[in-house]
Amino acid sequence: MELFYAYKVGGGYAYLDSEESYHCVRVLRHIAGEPLNIIDGHGTLLHCTLKDASLTSAVATIISEEPGWGGHPYYLRMAVCPTKNMDRYEWFVEKATELGVDEIVPVIGEHSERRKVREDRLQKIALSAAKQSLKGAVPVIAPAVSVANFVGSLPGMRSAPQKKCSAERSCQPAEELRLIAYCSDDVATRGSIVDALLAAEAVESHADGECRYRTPFSGVRTCPFPAAERSAAASSDKPIITVLIGPEGDFSQNEVQAAMRAGFEPVHLGPSRLRTETAAITAVEAVYFTLGLHTPAYDKTPPQPLESNYL
Repeated sequence: MELFYAYKVGGGYAYLDSEESYHCVRVLRHIAGEPLNIIDGHGTLLHCTLKDASLTSAVATIISEEPGWGGHPYYLRMAVCPTKNMDRYEWFVEKATELGVDEIVPVIGEHSERRKVREDRLQKIALSAAKQSLKGAVPVIAPAVSVANFVGSLPGMRSAPQKKCSAERSCQPAEELRLIAYCSDDVATRGSIVDALLAAEAVESHADGECRYRTPFSGVRTCPFPAAERSAAASSDKPIITVLIGPEGDFSQNEVQAAMRAGFEPVHLGPSRLRTETAAITAVEAVYFTLGLHTPAYDKTPPQPLESNYL
């Protein structure tokens, strides 16, 4: 399946940049009137017809769209320290995109040997991987930031990472699950990343007088408390998962303590000692296998007629 990326969508048209246009028209020899599949980078697959077969600025007419194409039922933010060998970090960006990630933040730790990255190059790698793995959304590559500033920039958590119906008759989902993979128990005892993911439960709905909340392993359960006694703060938004992965020299104790104050839970990734990029991919896979496999690999719903999204 050929996929192209539109840097701009509007007025019923999808616009390709010079690189995508050249690949479409010169390399693949598409001509006006032929069908194209184009992603908008935000999760939507656009079924189009090539209108202007320009080598530098091709334009396609949008016929129909598939929102949420190739998506997953969570928002995953990976904050990963750049590796000394940049090729390894670029490999992580590519493979994480293929598995499913929404945001990648290069964070600079106290023990980091590399302190600069080229976000533009990483963004191109992410775009290529998104098209290759049939995803409508391209992960955001955030500017590099120190671990301390990243942790300090996160909003406060108004609820604990694990929140479920309890004796207090509260049924409020966690706003965000925050995990920091640390190599020792010096600061705090670590639990398994899989156990942490299993413990995070997201509220699904409060429809029909019943409070249903979902885990990827136990299916849908029903809250035993009357609707009048439930929190109005429940939301059906995707759960947010943020994972911090340190540099070759690991996080400092100060960084771990600061992260824990910001709501991060120390976790381990198993008994093996892993390189930074391997640890990062292992975390992405843990989320993928525990939360992502319960969603169809692709949306089988027929494309819907074009409505107002791009008009």
